[in-house]
Amino acid sequence: MAKPQIAIIGRPNVGKSTLFNKLAGKRLSIVEDTPGITRDRLYADTDWNGRDFTIIDTGGIEPHSEDEIQLFIKRQAEIAIETSDVIILVTDIRTGVTTTDMDVANILLRASKPVLLAVNKMDSTGVSDPDIYDFYSLGLGEPFGISSIHGHGTGDLLDAVVELLPPEDDTANEDDTVKVAIIGKPNVGKSSLINRILGETRVIVSDVSGTTRDAVDTFFENEFGKYVFIDTAGIRKRSRVDDRIERFSVMRAELAVMRADVCIIMIDAREGVTEQDTKIAGLAHENGKASIVVINKWDLIEKDDKTMDRMRAEIMNGLSFMSYVPIVFISAATGQRVNRLFELINFVYGQNCTRISTSMLNSILADATARFQPPTDKGKRLKLYYITQTGIKPPNFVIFVNNAGLFHYSYQRYIENKIRSVFGLEGTPIRIVIRQKGD
Repeated sequence: MAKPQIAIIGRPNVGKSTLFNKLAGKRLSIVEDTPGITRDRLYADTDWNGRDFTIIDTGGIEPHSEDEIQLFIKRQAEIAIETSDVIILVTDIRTGVTTTDMDVANILLRASKPVLLAVNKMDSTGVSDPDIYDFYSLGLGEPFGISSIHGHGTGDLLDAVVELLPPEDDTANEDDTVKVAIIGKPNVGKSSLINRILGETRVIVSDVSGTTRDAVDTFFENEFGKYVFIDTAGIRKRSRVDDRIERFSVMRAELAVMRADVCIIMIDAREGVTEQDTKIAGLAHENGKASIVVINKWDLIEKDDKTMDRMRAEIMNGLSFMSYVPIVFISAATGQRVNRLFELINFVYGQNCTRISTSMLNSILADATARFQPPTDKGKRLKLYYITQTGIKPPNFVIFVNNAGLFHYSYQRYIENKIRSVFGLEGTPIRIVIRQKGD
């Protein structure tokens, strides 16, 4: 990634995610007094004293644990350490220096990266806790006493971070980056797709539902462009979301849709479109996002020459409100057709940003009304005076009429289809607002 990266490292429950949220200026990482809540690397862009950089939240490291999830967490933290420019080791004043703190400090010393030591949970203002001097024993220099909850001391910590960053000339502008949220039910292969794209185990892949809990941002650049892929927790039916942490995960997934430019809606080829798939797709549609429907695990389906057509028809029937979306059949496990996604992402994003001149729109409107007369009611006929585009992401149009009550939904769909037949707008919803003369 072009921006400098700062990794937040430490053992479980020292307040890494709370510090991450404080520095990011918003609640991105789940905070809960349960070890193992943060599992993947989480990224957030922030700035201090005019310097832009990216902070990375990691799971709590337990160096000697043989638990499968803990081994994944450790590997994710190691990748964050390898790719970062500066590391913040977070410790806890209440527990003092632990053997795990010493083990993690030794890992960081061997990494040969600049390391800043933050002693967290010093929530009282005024006199410094003398126990902070015990942390000199970690061999990482002067400790910074901070409170990640209240923000005490974080300014001094960030001053030190900025001093250690590489020269500002080495950074680049990323305004042309497309944010892509990968959404779907649990276990449809969202994390597997991310790992296939990146060619590394970027996010944890497991058959255990709920492995991905946060919405995880991953930067990726290739010949097609720059992307941030947002892997989200599998969205379940709300009636089944009983666990408090999983409720947070569902909210994160919904927020990920809101901040994305493009949504990849993943569906398991073995199950087809379910009721829950339609609700998940509805999130993208209602938020006006450019979308692609991705049918994953296509390699596991027994096929004949009509299988794909039948599946496509089933998808269109189940997602009838999103008839505009392109459909691609892939296998995240084998890589089949995965590379085609980049061209589709760029295409639907461009469609979502389409602007159409007012003169062209009114020409289409005149032709549409001439071919199919507007409806009447009790002797009154609907008159369409004028249409103009008022926004993008998605394309928004306003039509001025004599009587909004006469503009039936079916005729609105007819006008929408006429606009799509001329300008395409594939992969994006469009919004039409009706304004009555005099409003």
